[in-house]
Amino acid sequence: MKVILREDVPDVGKAGQTIEVKSGFGRNYLLPRNLAIVATKANLQAIGELHKQSELRDRKLRRDAEKVKERIEKLSLSIEVLVGEEEKLFGSVTNGDIAELMVKEGVVVDKRSIELENPIKTLGVYTVPIKIEKDVTAELKLWVIKQS
Repeated sequence: MKVILREDVPDVGKAGQTIEVKSGFGRNYLLPRNLAIVATKANLQAIGELHKQSELRDRKLRRDAEKVKERIEKLSLSIEVLVGEEEKLFGSVTNGDIAELMVKEGVVVDKRSIELENPIKTLGVYTVPIKIEKDVTAELKLWVIKQS
């Protein structure tokens, strides 16, 4: 039985794939759970159209992500922090702090997309990766300076 998967099914295939499955598996598992549809000529054409639309949408998202990446990489942000002995910070600079700085500059990103491995605890210049889309990552230059 040929079916077109509507969702990703582990060990079977990804959404949009046309696959051959045993008829019992298709009739008793995939079709009732709305995980797949029968691969008729009309359904194949409809899926082809959906693929085209999805591809256009993905290209537009990628273009927008590239624009945001350019804006982020042009930024050079600085944050003033209180410092103790040996240039150690009181507290640390976290994803949330960086996200707030970016909002002040007019760039809105989710703090979870800021890929800071550990909070920053010393003064210096840092390159902070920010994931915008699944394969678009921007590098933000961040200066952590002593508060005067």
